[in-house]
Amino acid sequence: MRRKDREVTDGQRIRDIIQSCSCCRLGLSDGGDVYIVPLSFGYEEADGARVFYFHSAPEGRKIELLTQHPHAAFELDTGGETVTAPTACGWTARYRSVIGTGDVSFITDTGRKRHALDCIMNHYARLLQHDTHNRPWQYQDEMLNQVCVFMLRVAELSCKEHR
Repeated sequence: MRRKDREVTDGQRIRDIIQSCSCCRLGLSDGGDVYIVPLSFGYEEADGARVFYFHSAPEGRKIELLTQHPHAAFELDTGGETVTAPTACGWTARYRSVIGTGDVSFITDTGRKRHALDCIMNHYARLLQHDTHNRPWQYQDEMLNQVCVFMLRVAELSCKEHR
């Protein structure tokens, strides 16, 4: 990382930044091109690993690409603010961001799907400061059978913050 003065290495601070984000963008390999898709997500740390959870329709370009190339990049950011100055070179931006890579796997077990979906629901309930966060949610079996749920196990991660 070029700007070491902006690097965040504290695990709790990284968790706080991730938990304050509302969108995770996945970068997927599409032959010689890159396909970037914004997704809602859930996050947890389990058995020493950082894990992002996502849900999707069971077919489409994203699912085809993940099936062919399960390695993906991710990006999250929050707190974006432009700071003006009298001269062009004085302008700057405030931000908090997390980027990295990892391997994607699909979740087919109903119990694990429920857990992943709970992580997603709890993430947004917490973001909205809704009183339903950190509780088990109810899902219809028909919906669980139709939804595609997948996880990204983080291999590399870096975090920056400019206040």
